[in-house]
Amino acid sequence: MVRIPLSPEQVEAGRRLGAVLRAARAGRDPEIVARDARISPETLRKIEVGRIASPSFGTVLQICAALGLPVSDAVDAWQGDREHRVAL
Repeated sequence: MVRIPLSPEQVEAGRRLGAVLRAARAGRDPEIVARDARISPETLRKIEVGRIASPSFGTVLQICAALGLPVSDAVDAWQGDREHRVAL
């Protein structure tokens, strides 16, 4: 399977999402958050720093649940402001 490269806008959206998730974690142990989200700590770290710019919806849901973060906050971060909104 050949994966189509992400656009610069999608990469930036991933960085925004990661920043919101990292801020919501607010110093909590990433290993505990990852365990609660049923993902590896490495996956959580990569999402938080934007190296996984387009995580699966299920993964985002699991992380939001583990953090007590409304999914709408994650969606808003990923979409960005109206001028720079990423096409879903």
